[in-house]
Amino acid sequence: MRAKRLVIVGATGMVGGYALRYALDDPDVGAVTAIGRRKVGISHPKLKEVLHPNFADCSALAVPLAGQDAAVFCLGTYTGVVTEAELRTVTVDYTVEFARALRSVSPDAAFSFLSGSGADPTGQSRIPYARYKGEAEKALLASRFSRVYVFRPAYIYPVEPRSEPTFSYRLLRGIYPAFRALFPNQVVRADDLGRVMVDAAVDGTPKREGPVFENRDIRSMVASIHPATE
Repeated sequence: MRAKRLVIVGATGMVGGYALRYALDDPDVGAVTAIGRRKVGISHPKLKEVLHPNFADCSALAVPLAGQDAAVFCLGTYTGVVTEAELRTVTVDYTVEFARALRSVSPDAAFSFLSGSGADPTGQSRIPYARYKGEAEKALLASRFSRVYVFRPAYIYPVEPRSEPTFSYRLLRGIYPAFRALFPNQVVRADDLGRVMVDAAVDGTPKREGPVFENRDIRSMVASIHPATE
């Protein structure tokens, strides 16, 4: 089987960073293009970096996006860290514009999208994050890629220490062992999530329905790959 060409957006983020590391070690992946606004800080023979400061216009990415087999899109931001207008721009506009640019030159590519629990494609939710993630999902599912996989994790455990973006994240990290024990289907490790997003984009999801995977589904996918690491 020919090794796949994979593009990762948001590889400097928590989930995207793990997706990048896993993809570089995956023998089914022959080349990885990381597209983002900052350097990832990793050197690897498989890796090509493309710095792109403005995702509102991805026309300049036509060359690096040409001939890609799959994409893992993890670009995003946190509620409460940016304004609601900025949240919609990053969550919806950037996703749709990147998908447009990718499909124009790699129409047969598969697309793994990092959404979130509670995403509402109907647009009825009062929660902006849920509405905007749902809007992005709806656009992707209508974009006519060969395969689209939407991942809706609940609380994503960072695994490695980091500066948490909000008080709620600091609280959840502090009580994670108890929260995981009480609500196992409301948590997923960041490294496990990155791994299944890459696997879906590169190899598909045989014997699993889709294209939307809730947190419970993601944990089942992780369990089928390797023993629990939590």
